[in-house]
Amino acid sequence: MVKILIVDDNQDFLEVMKYGLSAYTVLVANDGMTGIEIYQKEFPDVVIMDIKMPKMDGIKTTKEILKLDPNAFIIGGTAYSDLQKELFDAGAKFVLIKPFSIESIEKIIEKYFLKKRPKTGYFQ
Repeated sequence: MVKILIVDDNQDFLEVMKYGLSAYTVLVANDGMTGIEIYQKEFPDVVIMDIKMPKMDGIKTTKEILKLDPNAFIIGGTAYSDLQKELFDAGAKFVLIKPFSIESIEKIIEKYFLKKRPKTGYFQ
């Protein structure tokens, strides 16, 4: 099962994402420092990263996670479209502008993770 870490300081956003992505294993962090700690323990398949957060912003958090794991798959999520280039430069694979849909995350997961599964059952 795909494991997703969502790093965002908006509790409502975390709850909506956790509920919407309940088909996956979902971990949450309220700030960048906690996100790094969880990443080190769990090594999730996907990280959904906010940019503006207390303690450590998403750009620095992205860089720190990529130091731990250069293959980390980080998707940025921000309401600040002017900051999306900074998150790409930090190493995010995608940046989605908030509000974005659960379906947009699921499409990325399906394309990059589920396609690697054997072509049997539902995935035929």
